[in-house]
Amino acid sequence: MRILFAGLASAGHTYPMVPLALAARDIGHEVHFAAGEHVHPPLRRLGLNPFRPADSFYEIYAEDLEPDLARLRPDLVVHGWGVPEVAVAARRAGIPALWHGFGRMFPRDIGFERPDGGVHLDICPPSLQEADFLATAGRIPLRPVPFSEPGDFRGPLIYLTLGTAFGTPEVLTTAIRGLAPLGVPLVVATGRVPPEDLGPVPDHVTLRAWVPQAAVVPHADLVVHHGGSGTTLGALAAGVPQLVLPQGADQFANAETLLAAGAALRLLPGELSADAVTEQAGKAPSLRDAAHALAEEIAAMPAPEEVARERLAEVK
Repeated sequence: MRILFAGLASAGHTYPMVPLALAARDIGHEVHFAAGEHVHPPLRRLGLNPFRPADSFYEIYAEDLEPDLARLRPDLVVHGWGVPEVAVAARRAGIPALWHGFGRMFPRDIGFERPDGGVHLDICPPSLQEADFLATAGRIPLRPVPFSEPGDFRGPLIYLTLGTAFGTPEVLTTAIRGLAPLGVPLVVATGRVPPEDLGPVPDHVTLRAWVPQAAVVPHADLVVHHGGSGTTLGALAAGVPQLVLPQGADQFANAETLLAAGAALRLLPGELSADAVTEQAGKAPSLRDAAHALAEEIAAMPAPEEVARERLAEVK
């Protein structure tokens, strides 16, 4: 079977789809991946045949993909929530398609068009998924498997990230000033903020523009982050307590859900200070039982290999 994956050209939207694409490839399916060139290098190294549809650099419109659907003639299209027009293109071409989620179903007011209808590969643990989506959508549960490039880390440590789109020097500096006094090695992914813009830091603080997140999170005692879905699920899968500093998009809803589940603490923008970060980080051990329970829930979800083997071929 020939399968076309399609997603937004960002790590947060593309990487959640990679484990299923690899599982499909490994059982003999021919896999291609439509996305902007920003995410091509890792996809190419993995043999997932990435290409840029038409003039698309980030989003993909139906007209962008239609020539490639005619060229490749896939048997199935798997497309991320962030590219709803791929569903339109597949429907016009008469090709079966699946939505692939990136976390909890996002609120209606964050700038993304919510998917309408169809069957969803849902990587959010059911206990955290939006109730209406859980009750009404066609869903294929799929275990979220964190993906990133390899890395060499040893714990214990604290991991700090604000993702690739939402970081600012002010928020990162405040979080570093709050976490550094704990004396635990601190690994900081600075994202769009150049590390040199954060000034001098103590010797036990490591600043890197990019950190292979799936490699560092399992060694962390605490993940401090913006509430992006990828970091949220990665920390949950590893059973690591979280401190969420939401900045925008779906992050406030994610933070509220984690707070209610007892797996995270939260500081809203108006509450953020170095002292508040220090205080909240000190409470992290109280979150471990809830974090471990959610990790067990995730581990019980169907693995990508199982879904690729047993569910993809049945989609009509």
